[in-house]
Amino acid sequence: MSAINVKGVGIYAPGEPIDNYELMKLTGIEIDPEKMENKLGILNRHIAHLRNIDETSADFAEKAALSAIKNASVDPGDISLFIVGTDTPEYISPATSILLQGRIQKGEKRSCAFDIAASCASFTTALDVAANMMSGRSDIKYALVVGLYNMPAHVKPGDDFGYSIFADGAGAFLLEQSSENKYLTGHQIADGTQWDYVGVYTGGTKQPFTEERLKSGNYGLQLLQRLPGDRNVNLWPVVVREALEKAGIESADHYFFTQINKKVIVEVMDILEEPYEKTTMIMDRYGYTGSACIPMAFYHAVTEGRIQRGDIIVTIASGAGLAVGCNVFKY
Repeated sequence: MSAINVKGVGIYAPGEPIDNYELMKLTGIEIDPEKMENKLGILNRHIAHLRNIDETSADFAEKAALSAIKNASVDPGDISLFIVGTDTPEYISPATSILLQGRIQKGEKRSCAFDIAASCASFTTALDVAANMMSGRSDIKYALVVGLYNMPAHVKPGDDFGYSIFADGAGAFLLEQSSENKYLTGHQIADGTQWDYVGVYTGGTKQPFTEERLKSGNYGLQLLQRLPGDRNVNLWPVVVREALEKAGIESADHYFFTQINKKVIVEVMDILEEPYEKTTMIMDRYGYTGSACIPMAFYHAVTEGRIQRGDIIVTIASGAGLAVGCNVFKY
């Protein structure tokens, strides 16, 4: 358990929303809008470069962070920890969190800043790390944890899979030290043997970006193998129950899942024998925003009155690779 509190929340998505029909016009791809809406639940998304908006990962993180800081009414200079959870950073190096600290605090401070890259489980993993760091560090009064996604920057022209699913966005939690142990537990699963399903494989040390790779089209977002369609349906209920048992409770007041497939979330809630009112889905408004989708959904649940202070919250996110991160905490 950790004595932290989610003091403020923030969100950002660039530009006006793009619905499924406008997406086809802007990109030249062909998709099935009915399937997108009825199965996945995706009606709209925000993609900066399709709106000719000159913003990238650090801009998204900064705007979501400033929104959370304002919501929490905290002096930015009092924040001692900056963590950005993402697999779409501004640069390979330096970390996006370091850029974020500079933009928020305007210079050298006694602050800690680093990124966590666990695919789409980056935010839930970062939240767990922040909670545990704060529990052991009395000098960290406030921490900023941002979930960030800019995967459309890696989508190649004409990629109907990439453009139909992935979208831009960021969500942020402003955490504070608390007198109550509100963070109950974190729970993770990893299986690195599944690394070669979907990812951005060019640009690192194994496959540097070269003119040859550019000409061959072997860069950007690549789907090497189809993911098992029932993976999350089989996995999430097990992980949620393990996390609840670890926290010493039987159920939660609200559940937040990776926002990529409406049908899967409904099936998982049925398996958990929980009413649909105890989850929040935002893919109709934002598409799939990867590491940002959990804090973005949480923001809407808070601002729309779907959760209240004192509610027990469970979050679970799955990311390529495979990485799964789960949090149990009291809001």
